[in-house]
Amino acid sequence: MPLERIFARGLEVSERSAPIFRFNEARGAIVDDVVARVVGGVKDPLYALSDAAYLEMRRLGPRGGPELAEWKSLAGKLGRMSEGELRTAITKYTKMYAWDVAGNFDPRVYQFASRAMAPLLGALMSPRAMVKNIPQSLDLTALDSRIVVQGPREHVRKLTELGTVVYTPTHLSNLDSVVFGFALERAGLPPATYGAGKNLFTNPVLSYFMHNLGAYRVDRRLRHALYKDVLKAYSCVLLERGYHSLFFPGGTRSRSGGVERRLKLGLAGTGIEAFARTVEAGRPRKVFFVPATINYLLTLEAETLIDDFLQEEGKARFIIDDDESTRVGRVAAFVQKLFGLDGACVVRFGQPLDCFGNLVDDEGRSHDARGREVPAETFLERRDGTRGRDTKRDAEYTRELGDAICGAFKRDTVVMSTHLVATAAFGALRRHVGDKRGDLFAILGHKDDFRVPRAELVKEVDRLLTEVHALERRGLIVVAPGLRNREAPGVLEDALRALAGYHVEDVLSPRGDDLALSHTRLLFYYQNRLALHGLGFDALK
Repeated sequence: MPLERIFARGLEVSERSAPIFRFNEARGAIVDDVVARVVGGVKDPLYALSDAAYLEMRRLGPRGGPELAEWKSLAGKLGRMSEGELRTAITKYTKMYAWDVAGNFDPRVYQFASRAMAPLLGALMSPRAMVKNIPQSLDLTALDSRIVVQGPREHVRKLTELGTVVYTPTHLSNLDSVVFGFALERAGLPPATYGAGKNLFTNPVLSYFMHNLGAYRVDRRLRHALYKDVLKAYSCVLLERGYHSLFFPGGTRSRSGGVERRLKLGLAGTGIEAFARTVEAGRPRKVFFVPATINYLLTLEAETLIDDFLQEEGKARFIIDDDESTRVGRVAAFVQKLFGLDGACVVRFGQPLDCFGNLVDDEGRSHDARGREVPAETFLERRDGTRGRDTKRDAEYTRELGDAICGAFKRDTVVMSTHLVATAAFGALRRHVGDKRGDLFAILGHKDDFRVPRAELVKEVDRLLTEVHALERRGLIVVAPGLRNREAPGVLEDALRALAGYHVEDVLSPRGDDLALSHTRLLFYYQNRLALHGLGFDALK
């Protein structure tokens, strides 16, 4: 079937089933709901405004400007304002933030973006090949061997018709949103709204697509409670109205390269709140969570991220605005390298959960740990016999949901050749250093002065292959398609081919029959993907 007809049919089905295609019609009402909910929930407007003014003045202090002057003026007036004036002010700022956060969705841009993805990536990968074979370059299926999509896709698709789905993937790169959007397209799933850092909207081209494809702006510089309440209310209102959503529960890209072990649960909690509110209103709409892992042979920003992780002050840093994803040349080089390799990225959907962390079946029914069916509404029972929200109880449910998502991340981590070889090489380095105290920086300091015989590395890779296959049989990890029926020497060559030529410095450099460990920080980064499974060095405990 011609590509144009495939997209036309997909768009027609999505428009019938996914509310996001009618988002712009409801945008004003959504903002109004958010404002009413936030303002109505403010018990002490004087405290809320004082908190916002103080934190904003502290943030803006070094820059000054009209924004700082406005907050200073407000702070000076707060003590003399009447209750009515305080309510007017809180409404003003809530509305300002709600409109700034609110996303947008244009079906025409979605259709164009879906059709343009293949040729744009193709142009980056191999511009000459694209010119020679234009029809093939317009086919998204050409990317299927590069970006592999796994997991219970049909199960998830059924749930999108029964309730609201929240996708919660791992987060490694600023490319994750694009890659995950491709995975949704290839899996036949409707698009989702998602929060994106406001700093990512500075690129006019990227901003245009993000703004018109459901992304809402999240300004991570704003730390006061009023802004956080707006974000949570916006997420909750979207879920209540049936807009499928995507958010990265780790909160930011994994600096270490490891799988997330602790999550930021603020937005996850809006899933329970949204479900509880619809139950209270007498129109229950279930909310389902779909954990997912995004797994790369290479990570675009690996060098910047691991350096940030290793710097003591970097551990508390939330936004990196000068990494590889901001440099067009580096992005082009990465895409060309990554998509020249089969199975270079695997997106794996996990088993869907209800908003309490229980598994759900194809009909959206919840099942407890023993496999017994349990109606989701029963988890909302209150002491007085009614069903609805309960702050303390729901906070505990959210923690349990977070634990379930982390468990899914661990089980659905996809082992790739670069992870295995980095684990083997870093282990050889540790043995060479004679590490007994777990001194990471002592290990990392041995740059380019240690060589491991290729035969020794092959032997270690073979041992690790045996271990990961055993873990997979127990359902504790997933082996990438490229590693199946692959012997250790081939796995080593696959990893060396992937690592060669992209990173600024060589990671493993051939030296006759040996391999020099040239970039120990990157070896540490890639081996961290398996650290949670007891394979290799775990500095993240």
